[in-house]
Formats: sequence, C-alpha cells, structure tokens
Amino acid sequence: MPSAAVTFTISSTVSVTPNDPRYAAGVAETVELSRVGVLLREWRRRRRVSQLDLALAADTSARHVSYVETGRARPSRSMVLRWCEALEVPLRERNALLLAADYAPAYRESGLDDTALTAARAALEAMLSAHEPYPAVVVDRHWNVVTGNRAMGVLMNGIPEHLTRPPNVYRLVLHPEGLSTHLANARQVYDLFLERLTDQANATGDPVLRALLDEVAGYPIPDDPEGADYPPSPFEVPLRIRTPAGELSMFSVMATFGAPADVTLSELAIELFYPLDEFTTRALRALA
Repeated sequence: MPSAAVTFTISSTVSVTPNDPRYAAGVAETVELSRVGVLLREWRRRRRVSQLDLALAADTSARHVSYVETGRARPSRSMVLRWCEALEVPLRERNALLLAADYAPAYRESGLDDTALTAARAALEAMLSAHEPYPAVVVDRHWNVVTGNRAMGVLMNGIPEHLTRPPNVYRLVLHPEGLSTHLANARQVYDLFLERLTDQANATGDPVLRALLDEVAGYPIPDDPEGADYPPSPFEVPLRIRTPAGELSMFSVMATFGAPADVTLSELAIELFYPLDEFTTRALRALA
C-alpha cells in the first residue's frame, strides 16, 4: 500500500513572560505537537509507562521519546513499531500511529471472506462445528457477533429480534429484554460484564467500546433472588440460565489467533461454552 503523505498537527502556543530573553528579543515560540506524539503520549499514559521505561523497553532514550511527544523530533518507522510493541498497542492502532508519523500502515486489514483468510476461516468453522452440542460464538473487537454454531440457539432463545440486528454480546446479555431475564444470577453477570467492558474500554481508548459501556451501564440493574445461595464453583461467575429443561450452568473459554499479522484476525475471538455439571451436559446433548 503506498504511503499517504499527510501530516496531522495540533498547535499549542507556549507563552513567554517579560523576564524571558525570548520576550525581550521579540520572539514568539510555537511548538507544533505532531499527531504521532499525541498518540504516543496517550498510549504511554494508558499503559501507565513513563518516558524512561518506554525508552528502556524500546532501546532508545527518554529524551527522544520526549522530543517526539512534543513535536521536536520525528521518529523512524522502526522506532514507531518498537514503541507499539513495548506498549502492546493493537494492530489497528499501530497502523494509525504509523500514518500519523507519515508512514504506510504495516498491517493488512482483510475481509473475513478474503482468500487470504481462507485457512483462518476454516479453523473457525471447524472449532464451531466440533464444539457442538455446546454453544460457541465468534466476536469482533466491539463484541459484535460474527458467527456462531447451532447450539447458540440455547442462549438466543426468546431474545427479541430488535436485539439481534446486529447482535452484540453485551446487549444480548445485559439488556432488560435479553438473556438477563433468564439468568438465575443476573446481578453477578451484570457486575462481571460491566467490570470487563470498563477495563477493555480504558485499556484501548476505543470510542465505540466507551459508547457501548455508557449504553449498557444505563440499563436497569437486575436483582438476584434475595438470599440466593449458589452451589460452589471453580468459576467466580458461571452462566446460570433458567430454561424449560431446567437450570443450565456453564462457563466459557476465550480463544484468539496466535501472532496475527492481519488486523481482522487480531480483533477476532471465539468464546466456547462448556457445561459446569452433569445435568447441563445431558440437557445440552438432548437439545442438539
């Protein structure tokens, strides 16, 4: 992909007092804060990493980090990528940092149907199919449902159509008309989901996740039955769903692609649900 020769700048004027030599000389200093410097500072603060710590991790100097953040130096392409690696910046945002520094993106973003992702798509389909009769779902970085297996019908049963266009895990589970109406431990799940989404929104700075958090945080807070006594579990908050077949108890495992070099693959995750007890195992197999 050819480089887009576009430079984004944010201007900030530094005031000079009468006692400053530059004032007497009639010099007005304007520091141009480069876009890459602004983004670098945002990610460094988001990760709570000092300029010195980042410099040590990327084998450079704290002065160079400071100069880039204040617009007094332009980093090399390799340096931008080293900083991104040290700060564990997602691939999409790494491309944004490179563009802000006037370099071409390093990571391709393919459509899931593209030929380049044929093997990855086949792997997802195999995992979804092999996991039946237990539910499994593939989600993107905003928790939108990409695809799922047939067993997901157990979790989707009774959910109104307006929550499935498009389906989003947080809306499906936490909306007062969604899965929460069938959960025996709805308050536990609500608290866990809100904590997880808050952490992810803060860690990524993603405005879509922030908007989703604001939305679901505004849903009515469910109440678990007073004095509810849940059976012991190795999982802090299992999914306990009331169904006509009885209460199903499940836990989930999240899986991602290892070392992806494509933005799309880096943002996909598959959630695999497993039965927590023998009753749920038998019920899910009977429903298949």
